[in-house]
Amino acid sequence: MSARDHCLACLNSEQPALFEAALWVAAEHDPTVQPSQLLHELDGLKHQVDAGLPSLPLQELAQPLLRRLNDLDFHEDDDSPVRPQAALLHTVLQRRRGQPLSIALIAMELARRLNIPLQGVNFPGYFLLRVPGADHLLDPCGGRRLYTRDCRELLLRYIGPQAQLGAEHMQACDARSMIVRLSRNLRHLHLQDENYLYALKDAERVLQLATPNVADHLARADLYQRVDCPQAERFDLQRALLLCDDPALRVRLADRLRQLTAATALH
Repeated sequence: MSARDHCLACLNSEQPALFEAALWVAAEHDPTVQPSQLLHELDGLKHQVDAGLPSLPLQELAQPLLRRLNDLDFHEDDDSPVRPQAALLHTVLQRRRGQPLSIALIAMELARRLNIPLQGVNFPGYFLLRVPGADHLLDPCGGRRLYTRDCRELLLRYIGPQAQLGAEHMQACDARSMIVRLSRNLRHLHLQDENYLYALKDAERVLQLATPNVADHLARADLYQRVDCPQAERFDLQRALLLCDDPALRVRLADRLRQLTAATALH
């Protein structure tokens, strides 16, 4: 089985293996990554975290777990620009620096092994965590509690003044949604790094896992354009046009398709 097949199998199992699926995403970009070995090595980190946790009910240990990870030097990556290594789990485990989602994936796996209830929240712009039934969310990078006002400020910071906080922003998400978000993050970071072939792998994974939408098809079309693959670019533009319900964007897409067809014919 390929790394992609292993990733899909993890997500399609009766009890999705989220952390292992994310490791197989890393293995797709680095063939030296051995997910089974990394899963075994995480036991050492689990024991380090467990040794520093207070004697509290499991329901109250999520924030101490995140603080313990912070004490063990797991922090948000502050490189500018952010590199793909901030999203690939094997390098995050090595460097102890990563995007909020990657830190959250490690925290959730440790919580699962320690029977601590913890869920992911697909918050726009910044991935968060929550304890089921709690009246607050948690920042994976340090464990700060975020109440409604804090979440509203976070949304305004990342989305802009037009953003409105809604209940859908605070809901727990499933394993597939988190791998889709990880893949979109990597698609962006690899594009930014001008590694278009790796970005294409991430773009394909997104379209394999997520409900098809205009933005994801356009993202892949732009990547195909960069690697001079007009036939594949045309396919994604056509799919985007079929899915698009914005009249102005439909006009632009149709015009781009006509130009692409004319250029291909001349070529």
